[in-house]
Amino acid sequence: MRNSDITDVTIVGGGPAGLYASFYSGMRDLSTRIIEYQPKLGGKVHVYPEKMIWDVGGLTPVTGATLIDQMAEQAVTFDPEIVLNEKVTKIEKNEDQLFVLTSNSGNQYVSRTVILAVGGGILNPIKIDIEGADRFEVTNLHYTVQSLEHFKGKNIIISGGGNSAIDWANEFEPIANQVHIVHRKNEFKGHEAQIQQLMNSSVHVHLNSTIEKLHANQEGNLIDAVSIHNHEINESIRLETDDLIINYGYERELTFIKESPLHIEIENDFFVKGTSKSASSVEGLYAAGDILAFDGKVHLIAGAFVDAANAVNQAKLLLEPDAAAKARVSSHNAKFNAKNKELLKHLYQSSS
Repeated sequence: MRNSDITDVTIVGGGPAGLYASFYSGMRDLSTRIIEYQPKLGGKVHVYPEKMIWDVGGLTPVTGATLIDQMAEQAVTFDPEIVLNEKVTKIEKNEDQLFVLTSNSGNQYVSRTVILAVGGGILNPIKIDIEGADRFEVTNLHYTVQSLEHFKGKNIIISGGGNSAIDWANEFEPIANQVHIVHRKNEFKGHEAQIQQLMNSSVHVHLNSTIEKLHANQEGNLIDAVSIHNHEINESIRLETDDLIINYGYERELTFIKESPLHIEIENDFFVKGTSKSASSVEGLYAAGDILAFDGKVHLIAGAFVDAANAVNQAKLLLEPDAAAKARVSSHNAKFNAKNKELLKHLYQSSS
């Protein structure tokens, strides 16, 4: 076990809210640390790296992967400490009223303030409940989609009935050879326009149906067919496939927040109940992004950025009561003078 240096701000979560909080914290001259459970920064955006994101203000449409790269680059502008592959399991205060965050590895991180930016919590995909299915996860059983190109010209089966499953079926329809979508209920649950697009496409829809068996190839390392049972008419069919995608949603884990001895106030058994300025019920503990709940909350990436800035500003005022209420805008902020000169220099050189 190691005890870390004390930082002004520790951010739990490396998704959009956490990454912007890191940037803004550095802009406010606060020593900063990010702790991220996954081996890389980006948060839930990694679930849809090839999807186009349109609704970040001032940013033309970019893929999820590009947005991650840009957010991560911005986040390290002021050299925060980045800790990856660490799962926070406990958050408490010591005798000096400093926050102590303990990880699953036994490491402890000490901080004057904390920003919870864990999004939907640690997301573990809900897996298909068929014995032996896990052996295909290294080949052609998928719980996320990292590359559309991988599925080009293939026969694909998607199991699920929510927005993500419908969206992937629509994405694959023009590039795959054949797409089947299997849903256990008699109607889909998703955005009306997406459902209409699906029902008017060439995707084969199997409602009131569930996957009952996976058939392996001769070598036993690939799924080459799936048996689907229609429980409404009590009939089963076998479909050949190259890839099987399961989209049953995610199990969310937020134990360290719910069971904290700090008694963090929770809303609807999941969200951190806070204020429009990102404060929680515990002094010095803030939240940003999807984990934060308050009246008027905006569940967009752009909203996560606002939450993050508010959280950092509140942390700054707690640590330095005489500080300005917010950072000076970047266009007039002296912290960027040297960086701007360097950027302009490269701009002029490339245009000449």
